[in-house]
Amino acid sequence: MNFRFYTFLLLFLVSLVGGTESFAQQSSTLEILSADLLRGAKGFDRLLGSVKMKHQNSLIFCDSAHFFRDQNRAQLFGRVRIEDVEDPITTTSSYAEYDGNTKVAKLRNKVVFTNQKTSLYTDYLDYNRETNIANYYNNGKVVDSVNVLTSETGIYEINYERINFQQNVVLVNPDYTLKTNDLIYLTIPKTAQTQGLTNILSKEGYTLDAQKGSFYDTQQKQFRFFDGIVETEDSRVKAEELYYDEQRGYYEGIKDVRVLNKERKLEVFGDVGKYWEEKKYSEIYGKALVRRYFEADTLYLAADTLISHDNEADSAKYLLAYHSVKMVKSDLSGKADSLFYNYSDSSIQLFKDPVMWNRKSQISADSMVFFIANEKLDRVYMKDKAFAIMTDTLLNFNQMKGRKMTGHFKEGQIEKLNIEGNGESLYYALEADTLTQGVNRILSATIELTFVDGAIRKSNFGIRPDGKFTPVQKIDEKISRLEGFQWRIEERPEKNDIDEWRKVIEIDPGAKNLFNDPDVKLTLPTDAEIQNNLTKKGVQNR
Repeated sequence: MNFRFYTFLLLFLVSLVGGTESFAQQSSTLEILSADLLRGAKGFDRLLGSVKMKHQNSLIFCDSAHFFRDQNRAQLFGRVRIEDVEDPITTTSSYAEYDGNTKVAKLRNKVVFTNQKTSLYTDYLDYNRETNIANYYNNGKVVDSVNVLTSETGIYEINYERINFQQNVVLVNPDYTLKTNDLIYLTIPKTAQTQGLTNILSKEGYTLDAQKGSFYDTQQKQFRFFDGIVETEDSRVKAEELYYDEQRGYYEGIKDVRVLNKERKLEVFGDVGKYWEEKKYSEIYGKALVRRYFEADTLYLAADTLISHDNEADSAKYLLAYHSVKMVKSDLSGKADSLFYNYSDSSIQLFKDPVMWNRKSQISADSMVFFIANEKLDRVYMKDKAFAIMTDTLLNFNQMKGRKMTGHFKEGQIEKLNIEGNGESLYYALEADTLTQGVNRILSATIELTFVDGAIRKSNFGIRPDGKFTPVQKIDEKISRLEGFQWRIEERPEKNDIDEWRKVIEIDPGAKNLFNDPDVKLTLPTDAEIQNNLTKKGVQNR
């Protein structure tokens, strides 16, 4: 008798014996369609050669099978293939167990689960056709047209085109490698969302790190990091919430924003920030702060808003700070409404009621420009209503004023002042730096004064200076002050004022990075070990 005819006849007779109840359950019954040879055995049927079975919308192929008819399940051996006739899903393996009651296929060894252009490779996969969810428990790999993702365990929710990768997750595409321990990947838009520590390394060697998770559009090359840092060869950008568009080279940060220009050794901070990588242009808002790193010192600058431009193609490279500007350096501090810092010549321009303090001196004007050379104060230029006050060893106030004033510094202290236009000077004459003899008051179109430790050591005046000396016994409030005198030392900003404005929490250079962890070789768990582990976590095997 023809074997295929015998097989179909046998199945037909079985269905008749089963009666109406068996017929009613036909949709959930695992069926034999064909095999080269059918042999009975104790408790099951052996199907040998070109086995083809069916369960609902799934066709099952293998080299041989043990069919436990009473239990409605089968063990499948050799070149196992399960095809869904309605959905584009195909699964292959070396061995599988299929349960027609629970609709769960347990596939083992060289498993390939394919859904359109997405393929999952593993050695240990459970596929629940009832929920359309596939679980793998030992080193799975998912490959689509753009990315390769691997992890120790994973859950593939086919209906939602969503895969949840867990433990030692690695995502690789042509431009980036990502590592984390919890990642949800949507296969259709090709987006990845992570929870917890996430580290990304670009092919150029740039790093993108997040402590509290991230969102990554692998096609649009757009990232969103939470407590994240993006570091390139030239810059480092950090924020509690950081958005990065790689194609536009654009960053946007919210809360605790900081942008470091490594070449300029300049770092800016604020509540909200924007940065354009190609233009090297940044805008920082909300309690903004600048740190300019020198070899032996640091300049701090606080303001409401900061704008930095450092494009190599432009001749003007600058930092603009405005509203409530405060500046602190070891040998300098000051305040103004706005500030302009020119990178190319290290000049600092201050506008609208600027006041600066330098050790024992105070200077003010309508506008002023400081120049820094070799990381030290070199000179200052003051224009309109320029006024300089210096205290000597006896804390007397030596005073100078004029239309324009140029000050020269030595070792961080004013050494010489040149006054042009309507010059006035008032300075105390001392005896051996311990006794005040009187006060000199001089009017001259031009004045040049040289100082040592705040005291006048040399003076030169223009043509026909008008001078008067008043002995110490006759000095009163009016004689001891030039018009416009204001000693504003109580307004002088200190480092603690900067800290109160914005307390900077330094980046931990030793923060955990998954790229530093060694690769781990995994051993294949048993079914009992997997079930025991899931039970401990309160999770049912789907």
